[in-house]
Amino acid sequence: MKKKEEAINIIEGLKKAYPDAICSLDFETPFQMMIAVMLSAQCTDERVNKTTPELFTKYGTAKKMAEAPLEEIEKIIHPCGFYKNKSKNAIAAAKVVLEKFQGEVPQTIEELITIPGVGRKSANVIMLEAFNSPVGIAVDTHAKRVSNRMGFSKETDPSKIEQDLLKVFPEKYLYDVNHLFVWHGRNYCDSRKPNCLNCPVNQYCDFYKKL
Repeated sequence: MKKKEEAINIIEGLKKAYPDAICSLDFETPFQMMIAVMLSAQCTDERVNKTTPELFTKYGTAKKMAEAPLEEIEKIIHPCGFYKNKSKNAIAAAKVVLEKFQGEVPQTIEELITIPGVGRKSANVIMLEAFNSPVGIAVDTHAKRVSNRMGFSKETDPSKIEQDLLKVFPEKYLYDVNHLFVWHGRNYCDSRKPNCLNCPVNQYCDFYKKL
């Protein structure tokens, strides 16, 4: 397990490497952010961004999505994969937002995870991107891989990895961790061919030290 001082050194190093690290999903409202995150499951952000313009033009609000024909949503989001399940969740989520939260996406993790299709990882992303209020760390495949290789956590369950990360990162770094681990996973810490030799923080990495 990393110590806080070392964890901060890693984040500061990654901030220098990726000064422009931001969320790559396109959205205009919290509701659109929620739907985009749903679509991004096992799908690239690039593909989601090619799909959401048509989707949000036609069904970009909770009211419109709740009233949308299932077959129409399926047709639009088909390129994102798992379209049948994602379509059902999108419509169900819109109905819950309307009926339970008066049409506004809630701003707490506890409430967000009661919405169909929104798990803790998605809720963390929504809190960060839609409300600029990170309270946790979204552990996707990139964050999981970086966390395990760096030595932040030996766990495989995302929720347990998140808890290990929260033990070493001060609250003020939560915004950065969410973005930087994803960017680092895409740019250097690849699943098959990690570019360890040129990694900007390899001096802190347990995986690199064992090579």
